[in-house]
Amino acid sequence: MFTDTAHVDPPAAARILPEPQGRQLPSHRDLRHDEFWREIPGYAGVSAAEFRSHLFQQKQAVTNVRQLRDTLQGLVADSFYEDLAAGMSHAPMALRISPYLLSLINWRDPVGDPIRTQFIPLRSQQTPDHPMLRLDSLNEQGDSPVPGLTHRYRDKALFLPIDSCPVYCRFCTRSYAVGSDTDAVSEKLKLHANLARWEQAFAYMESRPELEDIVVSGGDTFNLRAEHLRMIGERLLRMPNIRRLRFATKGLCVMPQKILSDEAWLDALTRVVELSRALHKDVVVHTHFNHPNEMTGITQAAMNRLTERGIHVRCQTVLQRTVNDSAAVMQLHVRRLSYLNVHPYYVFFHDMVPGVEDLRTTLAAGLELEKRVRGHTAGFNTPAFVVDTLGGGGKRDAHSYESYNQATGIAVFTSPAVRPGKKFLYFDPLAALDEEHQWRWSQPSERRAMVEEALGE
Repeated sequence: MFTDTAHVDPPAAARILPEPQGRQLPSHRDLRHDEFWREIPGYAGVSAAEFRSHLFQQKQAVTNVRQLRDTLQGLVADSFYEDLAAGMSHAPMALRISPYLLSLINWRDPVGDPIRTQFIPLRSQQTPDHPMLRLDSLNEQGDSPVPGLTHRYRDKALFLPIDSCPVYCRFCTRSYAVGSDTDAVSEKLKLHANLARWEQAFAYMESRPELEDIVVSGGDTFNLRAEHLRMIGERLLRMPNIRRLRFATKGLCVMPQKILSDEAWLDALTRVVELSRALHKDVVVHTHFNHPNEMTGITQAAMNRLTERGIHVRCQTVLQRTVNDSAAVMQLHVRRLSYLNVHPYYVFFHDMVPGVEDLRTTLAAGLELEKRVRGHTAGFNTPAFVVDTLGGGGKRDAHSYESYNQATGIAVFTSPAVRPGKKFLYFDPLAALDEEHQWRWSQPSERRAMVEEALGE
C-alpha cells in the first residue's frame, strides 16, 4: 500500500547525526599549518625551510634550564624555571626536547599543557612513587639472554641496539637504560650502539627457530645511523626464522622533520621494507603519539612520504592523567591518527616509572575511557587498551583481570601463555585511593597483607 512519506518518522541515523557544517573541516582534520614556532622568541627568525630540517632540530634541542630560559626569554616567570630545576633533580630522564615540540607547548599555560607535561618535569606536580615501584618494572633485564635483547614471548624478541633518543620522555619505561645518568637514576644500564654486542644478539636470534617477530627499539631507531638501520634490517630479514620486523621510534611525534630531510635514513628504511616484500615478509614502523596537539601539517607531510613508499605505521599511545584521559581528547586523538594513516594499535596503561606517579590513572578510569572510544570510529582503527604487567607477565587486555579491588587499587592478571601458573599485579596510583588505604600502603605490614589478600595467599 502506498504510504505518504511526509508522515513517516526519519530513520534513526537522521535523528542522531549532526547537521552538515558547510565547508568547515571536522576537528580531527584541522591540522596546524602556520609558522607556530615564530611565537617563541628564540625561533622568531627561523625560516620554514630551516625549521623543517632535522639538523636544525637536533642541534637546537634544549637540554638544560639555561637553554630553555634563553629560548623562551620572557614567556614564563622565573618561578617556572625554579620549579623545573627542582623537578629535574627527581626525574629519571635527562632533559632533551626539540624546537618542534617546544613550539607546540602553550606557553600562556605551560603548567596545564599536555606536551609540557610529558617532557618537562615540574617539582610542583610530582608525587611520591608507589611503594611497589621497581626501576625495571617489566623485568626486561630478567628476560634478557644477552645484553640488549629481551625474549619473553615464545615467538617475539625485543632488540635494543641503541640507548639514546632524539627527545627524552620523562615517563620512559626504559629509564633504567635510556639516556644519560640523572640524580634519580645514577647508574643506568649502558646499551650504546656496539657492533660486538649486536653480534651476540644476532647469534641468539638466529639460534632460536621459534623466533619470528623482532621489535627493534632502544632508545630510538631514529638515532641509528642510516647504514646501521639498513644493516640491522637486512641481517634480520635474511634469517630464515624471522618473518616480521617492527622498527620502534617516537621520532614521528617529536621530530618528523627527519622524514622530510634525512634522505639517507629514509632510503635505508625504504630498502629494508622493499627487501621484506621481496622475501614475502613484513616490516612496519611503530610510533608513539599521546595527544592530538602533537600532530601538525609537518606530521602529515612526513606521513605522506612514508605512505608514498608503502611504509605502514602503527601507534602505541600511553594513557596519562591530565594528558589524554578524557573521552573527548582520546576520541580526537584516535581519529586524527587514522586520518594521517597512523594505525591506532595500543593504548597502554601507564607503567610504574620513577618520578611520574602523577601521570598514572586507575584501571577503572581507563576501562571507562575505552568504552567511550570504542564505536567512535571504525573497529580496525580502535586501539586495544592493555596493561603491561609488572614483573614480566607481558601485555594483557585491560578487561581480562582475574580480580580488581578498587579500594586497595590492586588488580590481578594471569598470563598462561607467557608465565603459566603465575599471577601479576597492577596498582592504581595512591592519590586515587581514600585516606585509609593510602595509610595502609604506607605501612609495610598492611602493604603485605593487601598484596597477599589479592593473590589469595
